[in-house]
Amino acid sequence: MESGALSSDWAPTFAAVDRAAFLPDLMWPYDMATRVSTPVDRREDPDTWYAAVDSDVPIVTQWDDDSHRGPAPGKLATSSSSMPSVVYSLLQNLDVEDGMRVLDVGTGTGETAGALTHRLGPGKVTTVEVDAAVSARARERLCGHGLYPDVIVGDGFQGHPGAAPYDRLLATVGIRRVPPAWIRQVRPGGVILAPWGTSYGNEDAVLRLEVDGRVAVGPFTRSVEFMKLRAQRGAAVVHGDYLAAGPLEDAERSTTPLTEEEFLTGRFTDLPFVLGLRVFQCRQAVAEKRDGTRPVWFYGLTDKSWACVMFRDGERHASVWQSGPRRLWDEVTDAYLWWKGRGSPGVTRFGLTADACGQRAWLDDPANETWPVT
Repeated sequence: MESGALSSDWAPTFAAVDRAAFLPDLMWPYDMATRVSTPVDRREDPDTWYAAVDSDVPIVTQWDDDSHRGPAPGKLATSSSSMPSVVYSLLQNLDVEDGMRVLDVGTGTGETAGALTHRLGPGKVTTVEVDAAVSARARERLCGHGLYPDVIVGDGFQGHPGAAPYDRLLATVGIRRVPPAWIRQVRPGGVILAPWGTSYGNEDAVLRLEVDGRVAVGPFTRSVEFMKLRAQRGAAVVHGDYLAAGPLEDAERSTTPLTEEEFLTGRFTDLPFVLGLRVFQCRQAVAEKRDGTRPVWFYGLTDKSWACVMFRDGERHASVWQSGPRRLWDEVTDAYLWWKGRGSPGVTRFGLTADACGQRAWLDDPANETWPVT
């Protein structure tokens, strides 16, 4: 496990709550480097199955909201067992104490709810899962392990008011908006911990909010990536729909001196997250490089605006096309220059203020400059 992820107070729980007990025979370990999920079946290859269980990797346990069949990976991973290092880092950041009541959003395999129950005892943990079949399997595994949290089938976006108020709320699914119900259901002084991200990409950052009445305020603590809460997945972007609305030959043409190395900084880096904070309702898609050429596309999510920047090896300026009511590349460039002008701050220097009316991001201090995010 990643160094520092397992604190001494959680070590007994890690030893007692066996990950293997919460995983199905057929599962799909995810290779973080290649971004490929490979099927492993305990009935056919138990050694490989147990090796995957003992590895610090995420494991997909359901595809396509359980409509997928067969051993091959499906199209969209919709339930999983997260990396143990990430789970126990979240549990450590949750800062629980004896006697606290916790709402666990996104039951999944049930392992996180089991860990919380082992630590806090019976009657202290409520876990909510939108998928009834996933919830039923988790309940069975938890009971088999002698752990009995209150297992609820429901939309995690709405929390679970029946057992509120909670001292802590932990989400192990990504969100794009802090649900107002969560703020209402956590007591003043309580903590909400959740992976939060924008529509710009799939990556998230862990958000640790402290609740103060009807407002929750707090910083981002680290970069992560989680599958999204079903209520906040967002619609799929269909490339052809955008080009049908504004063909390439009719787009506005320009160039940019921004290089591929400056702009495409890679996964779990600061820049993509900051661009998502600063550019409203925009989705980026980075294509594979072919023959020294890499197109990067940007899609407006409130209309059919789009932009494309074409990076070519050896060329000083990249070509840019933009179409629609917005000039998305101009917005992205402005956000990049804003970030550079403030010393290229990292993810952990940003934070969020959320209430029933929306969300505002900030840099370093919520009393400083803030701006709305969706």
